[in-house]
Amino acid sequence: MTAIKACLIQQSCSGDRKANLEKTAGMIRQAAASGAGLIVLQELHAGLYFCQVEDPALFDQAEAIPGENSRTLGALAKELGVVIVSSLFERRAAGLYHNTAVVFEKDGSIAGTYRKMHIPDDPGFYEKFYFTPGDPGFNPIRTSLGNLGVLVCWDQWYPEAARLMALAGADLLIYPTAIGWDPVDSEAEQARQRDAWITVQRGHAVANGLPLLAVNRVGFEPNPQHPKTGIQFWGGSFAAGPQGEILAQASRDREEVLLVEIDMARSEQVRRIWPFLRDRRIDAYGDLLKRFRD
Repeated sequence: MTAIKACLIQQSCSGDRKANLEKTAGMIRQAAASGAGLIVLQELHAGLYFCQVEDPALFDQAEAIPGENSRTLGALAKELGVVIVSSLFERRAAGLYHNTAVVFEKDGSIAGTYRKMHIPDDPGFYEKFYFTPGDPGFNPIRTSLGNLGVLVCWDQWYPEAARLMALAGADLLIYPTAIGWDPVDSEAEQARQRDAWITVQRGHAVANGLPLLAVNRVGFEPNPQHPKTGIQFWGGSFAAGPQGEILAQASRDREEVLLVEIDMARSEQVRRIWPFLRDRRIDAYGDLLKRFRD
């Protein structure tokens, strides 16, 4: 396939999980009606970003795969004839939970899953309390639209993750995301963080000669324990080409169904003039397996 019409769905979420999923379904239908064949949702799109606090009761939000949400999304994929990349809070077993991306094929079947590998633990992002790091490794998910290198949020800061997906044959890098500011940060600090987020992912596209989709949420979500604080999700979902060029970008504060056409043949052209994979010094990279070189 030489071209894919993709859609990045950027939305706000509430505590009403049923209403969130209904809104998501409506936006998926809108995207499909506009000709999108690949539809990507944001990280943990079924509800609020609950990792602002550590609360054992919140594990009740997790679901098995397949479960209610995955069955709903699978049915939509089949009805509309689209590939959907979703992101769910997975209950794998009692006491074992993951932040998991689930990819649905056009026939409604689950094409594959990816469990988030890099798990943050920062103020307002207490993910290590909830999520076990993924164990299947960095393997693209094969679909009728190509091999999708699906990674999740915090993974997007690690060039190793993008590289390993590329080396395994990914045709496209995809990052469902939930990232935002602490509203007390200065405007200058907020700008630096957002620019860094965009820059590092454009770098992954360049270094691997691959197109890239990053989908973020929007809206302010208060901290349940300290309602005057919280996270202002900055939106800005975007698509980049294999030279890091911005192909489409959403706003910082509005829900959007962002459509973009991806020329999948360009990766071959770009890799011929920038043969980074050819020139890698794999004989000299052994120290990458160390935490730090003392």
